[in-house]
Amino acid sequence: MKLFYKAISQDGKSIQGLIDAKDERGVINYLRSQKLVPIKVTPVAKVGLSRISFVFKPKLADRVFFTRQLSSMLASGLTLMQSLEILKNQIPNPSMLEVIQDIIAGVEGGKVFSETLRKYPDLFPPVYIALIRTAETSGLLDKVMLRLADSLEKQERLQKTVKGAVLYPSIVITVMVLVMIIMMLFVLPQLITLYKSINLPLPLSTRIVFGFSTFFAKIWYIVLVGIGIGIFYFRKWYAKDSGRHIVDGLLLKTPIFGKLITQTMMAEFTRTFGLLIGAGSLVVDSLVKSSDVVSNVLYKDAILLVSKRVEKGITIGNAMSSNPLFPPMVVEMVRIGEQSGKLEDSLMRSSEYFEREVDQSVKNLTTLIEPMIIVFLAMGVGFLMFSIITPIYSLISSIQ
Repeated sequence: MKLFYKAISQDGKSIQGLIDAKDERGVINYLRSQKLVPIKVTPVAKVGLSRISFVFKPKLADRVFFTRQLSSMLASGLTLMQSLEILKNQIPNPSMLEVIQDIIAGVEGGKVFSETLRKYPDLFPPVYIALIRTAETSGLLDKVMLRLADSLEKQERLQKTVKGAVLYPSIVITVMVLVMIIMMLFVLPQLITLYKSINLPLPLSTRIVFGFSTFFAKIWYIVLVGIGIGIFYFRKWYAKDSGRHIVDGLLLKTPIFGKLITQTMMAEFTRTFGLLIGAGSLVVDSLVKSSDVVSNVLYKDAILLVSKRVEKGITIGNAMSSNPLFPPMVVEMVRIGEQSGKLEDSLMRSSEYFEREVDQSVKNLTTLIEPMIIVFLAMGVGFLMFSIITPIYSLISSIQ
């Protein structure tokens, strides 16, 4: 029987996970034997496995933790099975614990480690599995896992940096829209009724605001349905190649954000390409697999085109130089790497350069967006307050 548990370790940390046992008493005894204080033990049937899996769905951070811990244990001389068994007791995410238990069962059943990972494509992408498979054949699993852990940590840090760039404006705009909706639906209708009751002449700005509020109050549900339908069809259209090419192309041409997207794509591509080359993967295969890590379809197509040209005998640098999507700096670094026989080092240095560029671009973006948002909010709030207060001021002036 599978049971869900919560416990407290000796250093005060909360630990939770899934475990197979005959009954709750067996789990409690096991937790106490591990010097853990049991807090809660519940059969999965009562908690709901699907709910647990949804709430504790494995994320990039879980993959980073799994890779880092496993690489450290392999480097210390432990076998793969010993490392997985130890790691099983360190995982706080119940869903990730299930994954590791399944991996252990697969390896014990005679499957290759990389083959057991293939069952979870959302958690372990093709590039990850390709690196593990290459490491298994070369006997350098511990070294490749260590480099993979470093790469994943950089990837996680890069994603957090990019998300941080859009988080602040997203929150401000969302709050502003919610406040405007509340004003339109609840506050302004009361003022409209008041001004009509006293037959107060309204200036143009007030009539515009009140007219929009009245119109929105009547059709707000139609607007919501329209937005929902629009999002549905947009996502359906974007799922097609034609839609993705148009949207991703426009994003690359967007001021400021286009540059940030390019830097992010190059950081991801050069790091992954360098990691695959360093692990011993063939150049063409490495290019094809590296195309999977970029989210922009134009860059994906460009990398695949480079792989086809390299397959025909053209050097990587020359194949890249014919496509303007690849910055000259990347092209030159690749050429230097090819000529010196240190392509991996050149790619890694390029990745580090673009990661620094992303950090700087995010800082510049934040510095630029903050005053723009403040000015936009000030203008919007100022116009709204002016439209509401002007009639009241006129009424007071006429009374005096």
